[in-house]
Amino acid sequence: MSKECDLLVIGAGPGGYVAAIRAAQLGLTTICVDKRHLLGGTCLNVGCIPSKALLHSTHLLAMAQHELALHGVQVSGIQADLATMMAHKDRVVSQLTAGIEFLFKKNKITKMQGTATLITPDTVSIRDESGSEQTIQAKHILIASGSQPATLPGFVFDGERVISSTEALFLKVIPDKLAIIGAGVIGLELGSVWRRLGSAVTVIEFTDTVLPGMDGELRKQAARILTKQGLQFKLSTRALGAEIQGNGVAVTLAPVAGTAHQEVLQVDKVLLAVGRVPCTESLGLESLGIALDSKGFIPVDHNYRTKIPNILAIGDVIGGPMLAHKAEEEGVCAVERLLGQGGQVHWDRIPGVVYTQPEIAAVGRTEESLQKQGVAYRVGKFPFSANSRARAVDQTEGFVKILAAADTDMILGAHIIGPQAGDLIAEIVLAMESDLSAEDVARTCHAHPAFGEAIKEAALAVDGRAIHV
Repeated sequence: MSKECDLLVIGAGPGGYVAAIRAAQLGLTTICVDKRHLLGGTCLNVGCIPSKALLHSTHLLAMAQHELALHGVQVSGIQADLATMMAHKDRVVSQLTAGIEFLFKKNKITKMQGTATLITPDTVSIRDESGSEQTIQAKHILIASGSQPATLPGFVFDGERVISSTEALFLKVIPDKLAIIGAGVIGLELGSVWRRLGSAVTVIEFTDTVLPGMDGELRKQAARILTKQGLQFKLSTRALGAEIQGNGVAVTLAPVAGTAHQEVLQVDKVLLAVGRVPCTESLGLESLGIALDSKGFIPVDHNYRTKIPNILAIGDVIGGPMLAHKAEEEGVCAVERLLGQGGQVHWDRIPGVVYTQPEIAAVGRTEESLQKQGVAYRVGKFPFSANSRARAVDQTEGFVKILAAADTDMILGAHIIGPQAGDLIAEIVLAMESDLSAEDVARTCHAHPAFGEAIKEAALAVDGRAIHV
């Protein structure tokens, strides 16, 4: 059995399904195939969305336990109902996957379930779970197969004691002790969820800091706040391996500087959160002469074309920020460029957000990277403790920091830790994409009282003229 189409999209995650919708809008007959039965990929099913649902539910729990009394709201008998939280999370995922199904039907996109393997530059085999196989003839093929949790020597996922972020979203019992390997975004978010629910959480990180790669001042503030919330950190520590012992796990640790002084951490579960790697193993790229780069990514040009022009790739499989919204932008851009349209996706203007409490968000350059390259810059910084809205709602931890070029005043980067940082960063991203200066942002009227005024004040501070600090 064979089908034909203008565009075959491999992967129904944020990059793939958005690309498919845009292609259909532009008049291309489009098929989208994914290994999962449900649309939305990792992000919607076992990533971004369910984790944010749990983060919000547990944040409400923490507020009820520690904060509401300060606002004159007296509550008693507070306890976590994990089953209800999980049901809410599953309901959100179900609603959103149904929404994508509706959009596919609305745009007349054919959905297929199965494993896609490229046979020729315009032929793809689709094998479903039963072993049945179909062949698709496609004028263009877009690879958006996403990524999966990275592994670590000495650790073998068993789905029960040694788990990935996927299993960490479906636990039915709150572990008494949880070890998390990796103090990046995933580790800190899921660590926050289970700490709020009562787990003793120890985060082990190879480097000497949390959130490696982010701005140094931001990292220090994040570590201080999260430690105060109960997360325990073992930095500059190597995780050598995990051994299942009865109903628990023994995790062997050692200083990065050497393995002579080892220690064993006894926990109920260990969550491996050491990053993600691209999903390319079943695509058949090698048979077509498409070689991966040294990091396992698919090389593409500025139009997202591989060495075979009608085969394109976007999102996590091509490197850069491994983020859902980056993949979405690339999906739209790649499809539009097929038809002579489209703009450009700037990796250095892709925001990153950590949905801890408070939120952490960043875009562009860090101070460390600017100093390393000898770029002259100015800093504008404003604390939320001086923001009226933050004071009113008792969310005063954190700050906004804007980095601007010393000669042109163009915004080079911004770093926020504080209330609604993930939403606030959008203003800076827009300013950077529009080539606006810090002065432009400083002279933009912001509503009062609002968290966004901290953005304005930080922009004013670049020129040393912040008003409220």
